[in-house]
Amino acid sequence: MPGRVLIVDDIPTNRILLRVRLAAAYYDVIQAANGAEALDMLTQQAPDLVLLSARLGDCDSLDLCRSITRTVQPHGVQVPVLILTAQTDRRLRLDGLAAGAEDVLAFPLDDMLLQARLRSLMRVGETVQESQLRDGTSRTLGFAETAQAYAPPPRICILSDAATDPIPWQAGLHALGLGRISRHDCRNFLREVTPGDTPDLCLIAMDRPLASPGLRLLSELRAHPETRHTAAMVILPEPDNHIAADALDLGAGDVIAGLVDPEELRIRIATLIRRKRMADQLRSTLRDGLRAAVTDPLTGLYNRRYALPHLARMADHAAQSGRRFAVMLADLDHFKGINDRFGHAAGDAVLVEVARRLRSNLRAVDLIARIGGEEFLIALPDTDRAEARVAARRLCRIIAQDPFDLPDRTTPVPVTVSIGVAMGQRLLGPNDTTCDPLSDTVQRLLKQADRALYGAKACGRNQVTISKPAA
Repeated sequence: MPGRVLIVDDIPTNRILLRVRLAAAYYDVIQAANGAEALDMLTQQAPDLVLLSARLGDCDSLDLCRSITRTVQPHGVQVPVLILTAQTDRRLRLDGLAAGAEDVLAFPLDDMLLQARLRSLMRVGETVQESQLRDGTSRTLGFAETAQAYAPPPRICILSDAATDPIPWQAGLHALGLGRISRHDCRNFLREVTPGDTPDLCLIAMDRPLASPGLRLLSELRAHPETRHTAAMVILPEPDNHIAADALDLGAGDVIAGLVDPEELRIRIATLIRRKRMADQLRSTLRDGLRAAVTDPLTGLYNRRYALPHLARMADHAAQSGRRFAVMLADLDHFKGINDRFGHAAGDAVLVEVARRLRSNLRAVDLIARIGGEEFLIALPDTDRAEARVAARRLCRIIAQDPFDLPDRTTPVPVTVSIGVAMGQRLLGPNDTTCDPLSDTVQRLLKQADRALYGAKACGRNQVTISKPAA
């Protein structure tokens, strides 16, 4: 599911038109006719993004925007807001950005640009959600470190077709005092990047959009190991919805077109750098605080110590948002025979390759852990029963389709896996007052998945069995 979008507008026609456009792109659309309804839906429906009218009858839209962006959802993510207006001016745009909105868009909305902006914000939200979820698990286990109070000035790199051509807004950017600013030829920039001095933000100035290498550079920034986490903003000399949409889809965090307002540029840059540094801190916490304690040294996957608290948080998220999730137990078939026939070194090689194949065929937000000798736990958030069945069958196929190379053997060995699946459901209904503790819920799901795994083994192995829902 692409995501859940809340439309807040007191004009029914606007809501209907937006709902039709978003539903056609497979978004889950919910609607509010005023600010009070919007705040209720924010807590009850947990939207991933809000489209907010600039004018509401019952409240000030900017105040509502501040309330929304200050509200942290159950999965630890602040909800992004796009403000929609019949006509925009500089003051409204600056006030909206200062209130926390990601952008202020004017009607008539260009569908291609709107969809690209939504996709970009959804990607950011998913990445932050995954990082926040893992960070929360780290804190539960007591491994999170206190964030450092001091942060060095950000490094901002201006990238253009020719580093000698004047850029009208460059002098104004220096006057803002945002950090260390340097200018580079975009064709040579990646060769100049060195470890330890990577930029926080790249401003890509596309003076000639149709001939500029700037769009190609965006994808190269994401592929380069030193800049894959660098924030990027594209600045166009004039509005071009096609180029702007392409830039957002290629990884730009923001796009500005036309005359650059220094104050607007300052707000947008500050937002991108704040988001980038928050993501850096979350990655650092996970990497340095947890790696040794909660990962399996052989496969590099998470171990049981990490997996069960993380699964409990996933169940908590499902209880808050009402979204389903899947829990899988995967067990290698006849693994003891591999150890007995070829030795434990061969068994270790099989486990490492199985882990690699599973990891490469799951999403970043999915949980995968080795919780026993040849047993793996996999949990997929925001996944329904049909999607879980397809994913489990795909994993079975990925393991079985290519035999495994083993040490000191010229002939590869076939390996298969059996998978049992259990579906996590919403724990609390609107009128429910009690539910099982989350720890009990996790244990119940694991028992259901284990029974389903036993059924897959009994059916001949290399099978997927899904636990039947309770009557």
